[in-house]
Amino acid sequence: MTATTLDPRTALVVIDLQRGIVALPTAHPAQEVVARSARLAAAFRERGLPVVLVNVAGVAPGRNEGPAMSGSLPADWAVLVDGLDAQDSDIRITKHQWGAFNGTALDMELRRRGITQIVLAGISTSIGVESTARTAHELGYHVTVATDAVTDTDAESHTHSVTKIFPRLAETGSTDEILALLPAAAV
Repeated sequence: MTATTLDPRTALVVIDLQRGIVALPTAHPAQEVVARSARLAAAFRERGLPVVLVNVAGVAPGRNEGPAMSGSLPADWAVLVDGLDAQDSDIRITKHQWGAFNGTALDMELRRRGITQIVLAGISTSIGVESTARTAHELGYHVTVATDAVTDTDAESHTHSVTKIFPRLAETGSTDEILALLPAAAV
């Protein structure tokens, strides 16, 4: 589905575009994802719409079958990349699990601003972005995913999220399509 509309009170939520994540090998060039996310962020800021920059600084404690993390992360691992041009007006959320809502103040920050819709961008499509999209949908937000401003460390996982999961809980569109839907100014 192509994105059809953006609510007057829409926020951009950028997931995990931080030094440690952007440095990983990804299915699509991470710098292109950063550049498109930065374009979206600049347009949202110009219209007085909230930009939320999310980083991850840990992992949920539950057991899983994946490889355990060993050692400590580099000191700058969770630092947002410079290409986002982060502003003091941006909402900062640090998470310790996949999704940006659980255990954070994201829902409160959005609701206090009257936000009814979010646009998602970032890395990884099938983990942080998808988890955030699922929870946003369950919380009653309209969700739009900028499909050319997301990527994953696994191409098949990315494709599955974009073609099978997102259409069930969101609208999708390219950065250019989403920019064309942005209201002229915040209400």
